Amino acid sequence: MSIEPARKAELIKKFAQNEGDTGSPEVQVAILSERIANLTEHFKGHKKDNHSRRGLLKMVSQRRRLLDYVKRNDEARYKKLIEELGLRR
Repeated sequence: MSIEPARKAELIKKFAQNEGDTGSPEVQVAILSERIANLTEHFKGHKKDNHSRRGLLKMVSQRRRLLDYVKRNDEARYKKLIEELGLRR
């Protein structure tokens, strides 16, 4: 499921490194985390929706790759990001 434009703008504003930044790994991870949370809620009522589950798995692996990239380049940024998003790792 997609996220509302207002919520997406809020996430971009919160995690952007500078003005107009929409492509940094932090922003991408935050948006993916929001979409993953929305899909997780969707599956509570639609247990047999396997087509969406495949998309969820792709998003989770994409987020994992982005987090690995951030961790590889800057450990402090990685720790701050997972703490702000409440991700366990």
